Amino acid sequence: MIGIIDYGAGNLFSVKNALDFLELKNIITSSAEEIRNVDQLILPGVGAFPDAMRMLERSGLTETIVEEAGKKPMLGICLGMQMLFEYSNEFEIVKGLGLIPGEVSRITAPGLKIPHMGWSDVKVENECQLSAGIEKGHRFYFVHSYKVVTEKQYVSLYADYGDYIPGLVFKDNIFGTQFHPEKSGEIGLKLLQNFGGLK
Repeated sequence: MIGIIDYGAGNLFSVKNALDFLELKNIITSSAEEIRNVDQLILPGVGAFPDAMRMLERSGLTETIVEEAGKKPMLGICLGMQMLFEYSNEFEIVKGLGLIPGEVSRITAPGLKIPHMGWSDVKVENECQLSAGIEKGHRFYFVHSYKVVTEKQYVSLYADYGDYIPGLVFKDNIFGTQFHPEKSGEIGLKLLQNFGGLK
């Protein structure tokens, strides 16, 4: 069972619809008890980092999420991926969950439109369990103005948008996608299927 964490700032139903299509059992939950009892976790997110972290704190789920991320596979999507890192510089310096080393900074792509929005090719930096079957040239759907800055050992897939944009990051059983796999067609579903198969 996959738990989709509802803390008030996530695109919950597009993720749920993709998991339902793949016949992966899932629930949307704001319950600490349910978060402890599911097999995998997804942390979605849309909007600004400071607002999302404040909403997560108000939900009372932060400590439970950090504890459970050490025990079971977890996937952060878009802003949810950025929240996995140590802190963000979006509008103000705000601490994240600190599950992967690194920070969140604005994309620097002179001459290119920000936000980075639409389909972009990815390249492989390091293979991981979620990138199985994904190759250079596969395209994913991105919508973001900020990127994570981390060591390349934590990057599985990246895009080149006038800047180095980590697209899929990983550390142990914790994963994050800057792109939206649930909006990325067949290849995005492949990644979610890979996640659903993790134990």
